[in-house]
Amino acid sequence: MEIYNLFPGSWASNCYILISDGHAAVVDPSASAEKITDFINSKGARLDFIILTHGHFDHLLSLDELRELTNAPAYIHEYDAEMLTDGEKNAYAIFFGKDHAYKPAEKALKNGDTLTLGNEKLEIIATPGHSKGSMCILNRESKILITGDTLFSSGYGRCDLYGGNASTLARSLLSLRELDESLTIYPGHGYTEKLGAALDTLYFM
Repeated sequence: MEIYNLFPGSWASNCYILISDGHAAVVDPSASAEKITDFINSKGARLDFIILTHGHFDHLLSLDELRELTNAPAYIHEYDAEMLTDGEKNAYAIFFGKDHAYKPAEKALKNGDTLTLGNEKLEIIATPGHSKGSMCILNRESKILITGDTLFSSGYGRCDLYGGNASTLARSLLSLRELDESLTIYPGHGYTEKLGAALDTLYFM
């Protein structure tokens, strides 16, 4: 599986493009819809679906425009589905003082779900704490783990917004120890790192 980052997106949020056998998925559409579609077209791929690692606005910026342009469905964890349609819960209103809602997701995901992209599998791993429905996306073949705002190369996401819980996040981070530490993490902000190294950094924080 090929993975590309269209960083910098707005709010320094990473926007990942996954491609397998001519099929593409977008993870967290923070880049413009035009930039995303132009890139996918340049690779000769077709957009199958959009995955949201969680429901905060800075990871959703071009979501509705991208769906209108491509008719691709959006997937989000079932516990964060409510955040798309509520500007308070997706934090837009907190930062800008006005509501901004997105259309509901076409599909709600849960822990253990598997998505097919081209000839490869994407596994959904629930990692609540940054939000109730925060999740990671795992591709074992290419040793890719997209961690959203659950885990960064040198830290983790805040827990003081809607649905956040520090003790829940701590348990989620501990659960990631069960995965192959040589996986490369692709976080929602910042840069890639090996999973083991990123988790080891937390002990010094």
